Amino acid sequence: MARLPGLGPRSARRAVLHLIRKRAALLRPLAEAMMAVADSARECLNCGNVGTEDICEICRSEARGNGLICVVEDVSDLWAMERANVFTGRYHVLGGTLSALDGVGPDQLRIPQLLTRLEAENVTEVILALNATVDGQTTAHYIADRLEGRVALSSLAQGVPIGGELDYLDDGTITAALNARKRF
Repeated sequence: MARLPGLGPRSARRAVLHLIRKRAALLRPLAEAMMAVADSARECLNCGNVGTEDICEICRSEARGNGLICVVEDVSDLWAMERANVFTGRYHVLGGTLSALDGVGPDQLRIPQLLTRLEAENVTEVILALNATVDGQTTAHYIADRLEGRVALSSLAQGVPIGGELDYLDDGTITAALNARKRF
């Protein structure tokens, strides 16, 4: 349990002890559910989402075949976008970001598959929804260079979050917000 992200040794120990104490009500059903997931979970061959079929529900949806693809780093980012319930296109999960330090190049990510999808799905716009980290921005610039002139490119807005106070923001966030300002 301590190997799971977000759980340290003490949290994992508490969780395990709780599961053991509630063996019949929690541990057995959890173990059975995890076995079912292990047997049925698949990565979508098209976008990289996680589901129970080779092509996920989003990729199969005719309504979502509107020419928009939102590029995200990981499945958790796709799920966050879906939780917001505002994007009506399809996704493309890269599986990480470019990182020279970690030896992650374009071929270790799902960038070649993205390029293939442009023609196959009549994509008109690619939205780069990558994290505002050095590796995320490096990846966004690499993809933008590869797609230049092929489709319209956009990215998520960056800057001051709703409810944020300037005094608590870092210099980079304030700079991004000022550079991305719009008419009021």
